[in-house]
Amino acid sequence: MASTMLKLFKLIILFVVIFGDRSQTSLATVPNALKGQHLRIIWPRWEGNPKGLSGPLKGGVIIDYLAARLGFTYEMVRITENRLEPAPNQRGLFNYLWDGKCDFLVSSVSTTRARNEMFDLTTPWEYNSLAFLIPVHDETANIESVVKPFQWPVWVGLVVAVVCVIVVLTFIQRYLQYRSGTESATKRSTSLPSNNSRLSKGRIGTQFIYVFGNLLSQGGPCTSNRLSFRVVAGAWAMVAFIFVQAYTSTLFTYVVAPVNQPLINSIYDIAASPDISLLVKKAGTIDTMFTNNNRTGFYEKIRNRINSVEYSRCVLISDCIKLITPGSRNVFVDGYPYQLDAIKEDFAKTGKCNLQLARDTYMSLLITMVLPKHSPYTDAISKGILELREGGFIDYWDVWFRPMPGQCMENIKGSGLKSPGGRKHPSLSFKNLSGAFLLFLVGVSLAVLAFLCEQIISMPRSQRLCRRK
Repeated sequence: MASTMLKLFKLIILFVVIFGDRSQTSLATVPNALKGQHLRIIWPRWEGNPKGLSGPLKGGVIIDYLAARLGFTYEMVRITENRLEPAPNQRGLFNYLWDGKCDFLVSSVSTTRARNEMFDLTTPWEYNSLAFLIPVHDETANIESVVKPFQWPVWVGLVVAVVCVIVVLTFIQRYLQYRSGTESATKRSTSLPSNNSRLSKGRIGTQFIYVFGNLLSQGGPCTSNRLSFRVVAGAWAMVAFIFVQAYTSTLFTYVVAPVNQPLINSIYDIAASPDISLLVKKAGTIDTMFTNNNRTGFYEKIRNRINSVEYSRCVLISDCIKLITPGSRNVFVDGYPYQLDAIKEDFAKTGKCNLQLARDTYMSLLITMVLPKHSPYTDAISKGILELREGGFIDYWDVWFRPMPGQCMENIKGSGLKSPGGRKHPSLSFKNLSGAFLLFLVGVSLAVLAFLCEQIISMPRSQRLCRRK
C-alpha cells in the first residue's frame, strides 16, 4: 500500500513539474546550480533509518518534487541520531552538516538567531505552533450542573431573601390579626375580603406556599388585599421572576456542557498546577527554549517542572506518547502535525480516541530546512519550496498523508479539519442530566417521608394505642 501511494505521488509530482505555474517565482528565471548535481540528503523518516525518529511525514515527497523540478539526483544518508544540536559525547544531525557528510537536511527546524548564524535556512515550508497532547478523561456525572448557573454568593443571597420575605409576610399577617379585634371578625374577613383584616389563624402558613410557589413557577395565594401585604408580595413576585428566568436560561448551557473536562487548556495551566508533569523531546525546541535561559516567572516554573521529573525528557517521541494514558497527569508538547500523527496512530492501534489536544497552542514557529553555511544550492531549493507553497501542495498533501479519523475530530480543537460526514451534535446522555435525576429522587423521597408522617399523625389515638399493645 505504501509503495502504491508513493508511485501515485511521483506521478502527481511529474504532472506538477510539467504543467505547473511558471510565473514570477518560477525557477525558469532563477540560476539553477543544482542541475546535474548529486546531493547527500538526510530525512529522518527514511525507511533505512531506525524506526521512531521524528521528521516531516511529507519530506520524501518534497525531496522527489525538488529533484524532478531542479534536475538533481540524491542519496539518503543513514542516521541514528534523533536530535538536532549535539550534546556532550553525543552527535546531532547538525554534525553531518558541519562535517560535510550531508548537503541538505530535510527536517522540521524552527528558526533561531543562533541557527541562522551557523547554517543556511531555506524559505519556511510550514508555519506551525507547539501543541499539547493530553489524555481524554473518562466522563463523570454532571451533578453540579444544577447549582452552576449561580455562584455561591447568589445562592446565599437567595436563601437570605427567602427568609426575609417569609419573616416580613408573617409579621404583617400577625399584625393584621392583632388589629382585627376579634376571632370572628378575622374569619369573616378571609371568607369575604374587604378593607379590613383578611387573614385567619387557619391560613397562617400560606406565605410559605406563596414564597416557594413563585420560585417554582407555580404561583401561590395572596391572602390579603391590604396595601402593605401586597407591596411585599408583588416585590417578591418580580424578584422570583428574575431569578427563575436567569436560572433556567443559564442552566441549559451547563447541562449540555462536556462532562469530561480536559486536563489543561493552555501552557499556563501547567505552570499553575504543580501535579501536572510536562514531557518534552530531549534537546528539542521546547526543551532548549525553557532550559537554556535564566528568565524568571512563567519560564522558571516550566523549567523547574521539566527538571523535577526524571522521565520528562524523551529521546524518542514514542516514549513520551506512551506516558499519555487515561487518568494520568502527563502532558506532552511537540509540533502540531506530530501531535496529529500521534492521535491518528493511537486510534489505529486501539480503535478509540484516547488522546486529544489542549484548546490553545503556544508560540508560532517558522519551520525551515537546513543547508551548510554559504551553500550554492540554498537559493534554488528555497525557490522550489516557495513554488510548492504557492501552489498549496504542501498543505494539500496533509489530506493524503494524514487522514484524521472522524471519531477523533472533536478531540482536535481549532484544527480547521472537518469530519467527512460533517459535524453532528451528540445526544445528551444520562450523565449530562444526572443532577436533574438526583433532584427528582430527593424530592420523591421527601414526599414519601412526608406522606408516611401524615398517615401516622392522622391515625386515631385509640388505633395507635392498640397497635402499641
